Amino acid sequence: MGWLKIRDISNITLARRNILVRPPEPPPEMLWSDPSNSIFTGKTKIFNIPFYWNYNELTNPHLAIVGITGSGKSYFIKTFLTRAALVWDSNAFIIDWAGEYREWVKSAGGTVISLGKGSYINLLDTGGMTPNNRIKQIIRTLEILTDINQYPEQKRLTELAIEEAYKKANFKMDSIVQKDSSGTELIAPTLKDVVENLEKTYKRGGYEYPAELQNSIYRLKQYTKTGQDFFAQQSTLDLDKLTNSGLVSLDLSGLPDEIFRALAALSMLQFIKEKMRAAGWKKRKGIQLFVVLDEAWKIAGDENSDAVMIVREGRKYNFSLIVASQNPTDINEAIFSNVGTTFVFKVKFERYLNYIQGTLNFSDFIREEISKLGVGQCAVNMAFTTSANYPSTFLVQKIEGEEPLVEYFLDVGSVLTEEERRDVRVARSVAIEREEMRKRLRMYGLNESQLEEISSLFDKKNKHIDIVSFVILLQRYGLARNKITALLKDFGVADSTIINIFIKADFKVHSATSQDIMDIILEE
Repeated sequence: MGWLKIRDISNITLARRNILVRPPEPPPEMLWSDPSNSIFTGKTKIFNIPFYWNYNELTNPHLAIVGITGSGKSYFIKTFLTRAALVWDSNAFIIDWAGEYREWVKSAGGTVISLGKGSYINLLDTGGMTPNNRIKQIIRTLEILTDINQYPEQKRLTELAIEEAYKKANFKMDSIVQKDSSGTELIAPTLKDVVENLEKTYKRGGYEYPAELQNSIYRLKQYTKTGQDFFAQQSTLDLDKLTNSGLVSLDLSGLPDEIFRALAALSMLQFIKEKMRAAGWKKRKGIQLFVVLDEAWKIAGDENSDAVMIVREGRKYNFSLIVASQNPTDINEAIFSNVGTTFVFKVKFERYLNYIQGTLNFSDFIREEISKLGVGQCAVNMAFTTSANYPSTFLVQKIEGEEPLVEYFLDVGSVLTEEERRDVRVARSVAIEREEMRKRLRMYGLNESQLEEISSLFDKKNKHIDIVSFVILLQRYGLARNKITALLKDFGVADSTIINIFIKADFKVHSATSQDIMDIILEE
């Protein structure tokens, strides 16, 4: 039997204990909403309250989503878009950097458009804008993606050449409607016409700065070469259909590099923004269009990006921008500080936690919880339209998706030191959401057959594979060691642990034949 002991405690000491302070969750009325007009995500960790996302009480309907690879970001996005379509009949346009959403969109009955694989965007399409405004957007895009800002004369020459191309095509520079005398829609010029204008100027001679003119031609020609003219042919995309056809994914994985992908993404954001502006605000239930940017670091991090501009314009046009990244510093602070909702999945690195906490201003308790989150668990920060005397950041115990959340586990116990094994705080495995792992492996060069073999191995071994065996398997597929290192870091594995993994992997395969390698993996 215990003893009850009475002690004298000062008021100051008692006050420090915060006995009557409410735990970090908003009240139920701010979390619960009409299920027919909101998106259910999961239950809160402390009070187990169903959380329904409803933007009506928020500053805007835009979302930022961050977390390490495999923490459940993509799974959440897919669940969220599926429910938005059911609840609000919302459309979704995914700007898919790595082709990760392709198979899911197809299986959901959506449309996949693959740039670099037969589809084109004409960079000079006006998309409901005046040519004058479109020229400004093209130049701003080049400023973000290239160093053209450092060369004012090249920028001026490029701008004049684009204007000349529009005028030769009989476009009225300050008009949205572009038709000839018979009422037929005019055909927009292309970048090839712009390059041709610059080359004619160069051939005529007499220009004061011929080197600047040559460099202007060279800069644009990289987008007009045969086989790389994805933005220099007439568009095969219908913007009206893209934004009003249910679920659509623009697959950018077929484009040659990050610059081409960013150029496509920025152009689509610009076209969509202008289309929504032209349509204006309409009173309707829910969000008309969700636009998803996943791992689009080049355009989500720049202050002049249309992603930042869209977030700052708020809720004017009845559509929502969803920006997701494993590295929160890739997302401009202007987005973090202005989006209505931020979902934070597991984040491990201190500099990332510092950035998120400094931007969202949550407590050290929430920070500590974020670093310990499992797959599918997250913290949510909501920017309410009215001032509140309760926390705006709270924990969700698990995203409850349309399909079961499948986790794969890389067991690290075999590479831990004796001291680490004795420390109960050191994790014995790294959990990664299945589709997120497949996405990352695909980005590092594995083909679909190899992905299926890896999934089959995980399924045979009850979703667990020893991390050393996993590395041996990747080496068997021909993946370079620097790529494997980057992949493990993506999964949140520490540098010291990675060194131990490679040492043990080298020891295991030193005397093994090619056939023995698979035996090693299966025997673990």
